[in-house]
Amino acid sequence: MNEQFVRSKYQQLEEEMAPYTGLMGKAADAILDQDISSYPIFVVHQFNLEIGIPILERRENGPKWSINASTLEELATKKIVEMDRVDNFRQVYKDPREFLCLFVLSDLGANFIFLPRSE
Repeated sequence: MNEQFVRSKYQQLEEEMAPYTGLMGKAADAILDQDISSYPIFVVHQFNLEIGIPILERRENGPKWSINASTLEELATKKIVEMDRVDNFRQVYKDPREFLCLFVLSDLGANFIFLPRSE
């Protein structure tokens, strides 16, 4: 895939997530404040998944995406992030008070994306 196509898909996803960044931010704060994890991750998908806790469900005349709140620990336990890659992931993980970590499952495959949190 060419870089321009990927960039346009990223921009489209960012626009589609914009109405939900506040919701994800509150969920991230709850995960952090309740010491559940220092690594909240939001699984963004259009499938039926058994990962995390659903916070937004895709509907025909509503959101195009479902969003589940999860953590690095859960993704490692379910072998989505290999145990030997957890330390590398922690090094690239951005401050969860400033960024939302999205694990996006789409027609482009599975990608981790960091979006700035809205105020």
